Amino acid sequence: MFRWLSGPGSAFRDPLPGSTNYLNAYDPSGNLVRVRTRTARRPNDPDSATDAEPEAGMARSALDQNIAGGKPIPKETAEDLMPYPMNRQFRSQPVLSEELRDEIYRMISQEGKSVRTVSEKLEVDMQRVGAVYRLKTIENQWIQEGKRLATPYARAVNEMLPKTPAPPNSKSRAIPHEPINDLPVHAATRNQLFHPVPESMHFNRTSAAKVFSRDLLPAEHRIPHPEMVELAKVAQEHRGRDDKVKERREELEQEEAAALALTRERAAAREAAAMKIDNGRWLFRFENIKAESVGKDGRARGGVGARYGVPPQDRKKGQVKIPTRVV
Repeated sequence: MFRWLSGPGSAFRDPLPGSTNYLNAYDPSGNLVRVRTRTARRPNDPDSATDAEPEAGMARSALDQNIAGGKPIPKETAEDLMPYPMNRQFRSQPVLSEELRDEIYRMISQEGKSVRTVSEKLEVDMQRVGAVYRLKTIENQWIQEGKRLATPYARAVNEMLPKTPAPPNSKSRAIPHEPINDLPVHAATRNQLFHPVPESMHFNRTSAAKVFSRDLLPAEHRIPHPEMVELAKVAQEHRGRDDKVKERREELEQEEAAALALTRERAAAREAAAMKIDNGRWLFRFENIKAESVGKDGRARGGVGARYGVPPQDRKKGQVKIPTRVV
């Protein structure tokens, strides 16, 4: 063990700055594969012949010289992002850099942009954008309260993982972090069915959605960013007219801002109508409700306890447990 620590394992004592430090990035001698400086052996030329494997640490010292000379380290390849040598199917996925998280928080808190707009511009999923904003808000609150943060631990972990950087300026295109427009699987579409269609009938995505359920929307309306489809249609109809796409984008942003303002007004009105009692330790909130708001089956969204879910009725006596319809 000590022989390995003083030989090939010495490359893992000091992690590379700005790079991952996985086992697959090094050869058995402890040399970084992507910066290997070994020259190729030419036949019938003893002067150019080198050892089959250089001494451990030779490529590491060359890498240190590259770092000292200001030369950047080559970007990790797919082979370098395998933390487990025996599991070659697993690739370490990138995480958001600290600069990108700060940019997300700045765009929402200072510029007043919506989560949807930030997600489209930075190509980060909307759920992740919302989570980053909430966590950064708590972090800033803790800093104001004087609480200690695990900053050294977070910095050490981030240095060992691949990261998605923030765009250098507002006009630069962001590096995609993840797919942002994946179609969610609706529960009504999990059934396999065969629907006969006449040859003269125009059967599109809207018709297919109605086959599964009368209330199911087509795919272009159920994706997280339906506005991207509409902007693509405008760009195709008005080729070479970037002003049309810009105008439509501004209209969509204004509509979203108006809807967001209406949602905030309703939330503020509901908060003001609630009666609050603070006993110093707990804050109790009382609201007026109607018994009819739970609906006929007691599962309506406006009913009490809807946010916590309703237990299934399949184990109660008197409930019909066999299928009552054919899909």
